[in-house]
Amino acid sequence: MTIMESKLEEAINEWHAGVNAGDLRRSAAAVGNPIVVLGPKGAGPITPDQFAGWVERSGIRLVARSWHPVSERLMVVEQDATWPDSRKPARVATLFRVAGTKVTAALRLPDLKSALDLAYICREMAASE
Repeated sequence: MTIMESKLEEAINEWHAGVNAGDLRRSAAAVGNPIVVLGPKGAGPITPDQFAGWVERSGIRLVARSWHPVSERLMVVEQDATWPDSRKPARVATLFRVAGTKVTAALRLPDLKSALDLAYICREMAASE
């Protein structure tokens, strides 16, 4: 594992820790200002406080199952998602972008292939700037 992958994983692990603990302060501290989000209810940039509000409202818990590095700043994590009313986990995948120690994008998609496809597009767009 390279130092860059380690920093990337540390930031994503901290994001998961805050979200899974339902810790609003920790969740807000783990993300950039703004953080770009994508999920079933919409997409766009939100503030760390808005992100913490989502953590509180959703009650989501995300258990990482597989890690897929895409670049120095991008990682796709396949996860088992549960909500307070869940009978069983739903498999999802999130494309994370990290800057420094903060997650600056968390784009949740319905499956690993969709998340990897989006990650590769994002990587190529950034490389061609």
